[in-house]
Amino acid sequence: MTEAFQFKQFTIRHDRCAMKVGTDGVLLGAWANAKGKRRILDIGTGSGLIALMLAQRTDAMITGIEIDPASAAQAQENVAASPWADRLQIVATDIAGYTSYQAFDLIVSNPPFFNEMLLPPDAARSQARHTQALTFEALLFHVQRLLSPKGSFCAILPATALTQFSLAAAAQALFVVHTTFVHTTMRKAPKRVLVELRKEVSPIVEDSFVLTGSDGRRSRAYEDLTKDYYVR
Repeated sequence: MTEAFQFKQFTIRHDRCAMKVGTDGVLLGAWANAKGKRRILDIGTGSGLIALMLAQRTDAMITGIEIDPASAAQAQENVAASPWADRLQIVATDIAGYTSYQAFDLIVSNPPFFNEMLLPPDAARSQARHTQALTFEALLFHVQRLLSPKGSFCAILPATALTQFSLAAAAQALFVVHTTFVHTTMRKAPKRVLVELRKEVSPIVEDSFVLTGSDGRRSRAYEDLTKDYYVR
């Protein structure tokens, strides 16, 4: 794993982060509905990847919170080295202990993967990837309290977790308004789903795309979604 990942307008160093730069984070950072948003919160920012992607395409004030001290420190370094350091802040804290005097009109999170398998041995990676540290119910409780009335919450999940996530969201009066199922190849079942929630019920927009074409290269849809970020 390389210590740095170069995007078009910023660099992510992630050698001290529990979770490295990956496709999931890039997908969420490029897909999240950020148009017109002025205040954005990234829960579990890790290296700061999603926060920086959103900074590139908005003029918003952005806060990233991260419970792992080493990851938070490296995220702060990545922010400081970016062109948008004046409107991003990294806070090393647990979401349960975080308060804000203003609500956010966009909240994003690449939350822990729901998984009933045994936890991996590394504690930091375990905390980052499993819901023992933060359940969907707990995450959505905090989204509800921090999200503005007209705001959106966007996340990426294993496709198999969508029903559980949607039920947990509804219990917090958060409702699915958009889902995009992500297939690794055309012939495979979706592996991930991008989800947008709001506090108001509205018809659900459902769509999908494939990451890899028949030639083994990035699909046109994936290229179009990430064209402002990936260095070709």
